[in-house]
Amino acid sequence: MKREQKNRGEIDPMTDNPVYELNEREQHILKVLVDHYIEVGTPVGSRTLSRMPGINISAASVRNVMGDLEDMELLKSPHTSAGRVPTSAAFRVFVDNMLEITAPDLNTVSHIRGLLDPSLNDQALVKVASNYLSRFTKMAGMVTVPKREEKPLQQVEFLPLTDRRVLVILIISDKEIQNRIIHVERDYTKDELAEFARELNTEYLGCSLAQVRDRMRTDLQRAREDMSQTMQMMIDVAGQVFDTDDSDDDDSMVVAGETNLMNHAELGDVSKLRDLFDAFEQKRDIFHLLERCASADGVQIFIGRESGYDALGECSVITAPYQIDGKLLGVLGVVGPKRMSYAQVIPVVDVTSKLLSAALNLRS
Repeated sequence: MKREQKNRGEIDPMTDNPVYELNEREQHILKVLVDHYIEVGTPVGSRTLSRMPGINISAASVRNVMGDLEDMELLKSPHTSAGRVPTSAAFRVFVDNMLEITAPDLNTVSHIRGLLDPSLNDQALVKVASNYLSRFTKMAGMVTVPKREEKPLQQVEFLPLTDRRVLVILIISDKEIQNRIIHVERDYTKDELAEFARELNTEYLGCSLAQVRDRMRTDLQRAREDMSQTMQMMIDVAGQVFDTDDSDDDDSMVVAGETNLMNHAELGDVSKLRDLFDAFEQKRDIFHLLERCASADGVQIFIGRESGYDALGECSVITAPYQIDGKLLGVLGVVGPKRMSYAQVIPVVDVTSKLLSAALNLRS
């Protein structure tokens, strides 16, 4: 008897993803197939599925159900194989409706907490988190560095150098001091720079670097009309320090374990790997993807082309934000093949973001 062809459902306007109306048998077989594919990584046939626990129907019946799932574009047949593999849509249905997630055990949590030592500076903490995610998942771990703009300024100092240069010392906290060298129009004396620093510390103490930058731009516009010559020179010098944008900084994101992706057969195609490594090297697209997750509440999962970037078309990306006192600082996550153990990776990404937040909060 000819099998009636089934099609996928309508598009969900909230997510742009298809809505699938699966009966109980279809849901169960899809879950078992995806679980098995994640575990072994090879196409799954109807005979193999029919022998699995909980599948109480014949191989022929399983084959019919798999045909229906293929009509809905939830399964596909690679090359000439008799077996089927899940599509990106199947992984999305699996993650949204069938995944059983449990919290990491206490030993894992304790281990991560021990690695994220609050005495470390921001850059070191971010590297630890990225390295841990890479080692645990055997994929690529990534963390955006806390935005310097969001941190309050505690003190600024200027020291004269030769050749019309000035060393700027920005004290953000006991554990973070930033040094910058700027070029100025003329040589300044030590006393002049000390006066500039006193003015700045009085005017902007406690403001975030972003607030200092925005106020500085306004003051620069007024300086030539309303301010003394000393204040005008001070604004001109300081404006070079704060009128910066960190979004394209090479240090805006730390990535670890990119080469792990070479060990996953699904990403073994040379052209795919080349595109992936180019994306990691340039960082821009992946950084912008993480930035899109900044306003999200909790874990975000992008499967295949949901990320919006061709280089990640065969990958899944799992992210979570981290924060201080409820204020977002950055995003961390992992990139790996769509065939990943979501049940293990999702909770570890989640708990790492929370423990990184905790470590940063202990320092604030």
